[in-house]
Amino acid sequence: MKTAAQVLVFPAWRDNPFLNLLSLSARSSGYRFLDATNFNKLLEQADRLQGGDIFHLHWTYPLLQNAPSEEEAHARLSQFSEMLRSLRQRGVTIIWTIHNRIPHELHYREPEIELHHLLASEADAIHIMAPDTPAVMSDVVELDPAKIHVIPHPSYQGVYDVGVDRDAARSSFGLEADDRSVLFLGQIRPYKGVQALIEATSLAAKTSDSRLVLMLAGVVKDLRVEDFIAAIPDHLSTRTFFDFVPDGDLSRWFRAADVAVFPYQAILNSGSVHLAATFGVPTLLPGEDHLRRQFGDEPWVAFFDKQRPSESIAELLNDPDLFKDLNEHDFTRFTSRIGPWDISRQYHRLIDRYASGPLSDQASGPLPTPRRKRSRRMMRDRFTARGAQ
Repeated sequence: MKTAAQVLVFPAWRDNPFLNLLSLSARSSGYRFLDATNFNKLLEQADRLQGGDIFHLHWTYPLLQNAPSEEEAHARLSQFSEMLRSLRQRGVTIIWTIHNRIPHELHYREPEIELHHLLASEADAIHIMAPDTPAVMSDVVELDPAKIHVIPHPSYQGVYDVGVDRDAARSSFGLEADDRSVLFLGQIRPYKGVQALIEATSLAAKTSDSRLVLMLAGVVKDLRVEDFIAAIPDHLSTRTFFDFVPDGDLSRWFRAADVAVFPYQAILNSGSVHLAATFGVPTLLPGEDHLRRQFGDEPWVAFFDKQRPSESIAELLNDPDLFKDLNEHDFTRFTSRIGPWDISRQYHRLIDRYASGPLSDQASGPLPTPRRKRSRRMMRDRFTARGAQ
């Protein structure tokens, strides 16, 4: 009797929504998922893999960038290279999902670049979420087109209650009917450019016909909360919560917002954008070429000038015609194409191509479609939104 294949995921943060949604279909068919969240645990878990199993690497940061020194980072790179060699000798498939061009918090550039070249060479399959990823990565590493599999980032359609009353949500924040609320929800880190958003909202508020209210929600990382708060001008109306937003409260924040702004300094993929679309909140993104190609046809997305982010965002916030003709269909047309269960089934088919798991003989055929009620229940059981922040 054929046994289920194992899938070792690293780093496997259990509260990460992307990882949980991606694995839904494969888990339901019997694949056994192993997890590791630190380097030593990864080496330990890798020893359990056998021929027909899969090692799936996601974010590379925990491999080298949290090492105590560059010397240790190089030592880890050697250990990881040896681990990959051993896995390949045992017949284990290696899959690499590219989330970022390089880690945002980059401490050891040289070994990280070497790591990317190693992965590009050793991976059997490279999963990307946006077609432009190879071009964006080209100055770091060349990706073999024959290895690339495009599976989009899922929406969160069916995961959250999007029917939360908007008036009640706004009232809970003390927002008036004619207030214009500007939301940033997610971890507040230097590379996310939140300071530029503060400056932009402050600038726009001086000439806006309505009161602008900046809504900031998320854990402050890599800087002192006190210093961050001190940088917010006293005249700017704000609603803040500097902690992880509980799953049950996400709807209230998004339903109260008029626009979500993600003023990132560097971005390849962002679950926050898909979260905003799920809640029907129009979004401002940096005007990078690959983002324009990916989202340029979406009427709920506008782009600011990265060369002058504060001024450009302020101009967009004060544009009375921006997003005025949007309707629900504009959002559902986007989210329905990338529903969580559909994306999960695409991933399931990918690992079926390589694994000796329970459905490997069915890889060329369609997977059975579960009843809608069951899939949503599974998503809610396995999903938490903290990782999206």
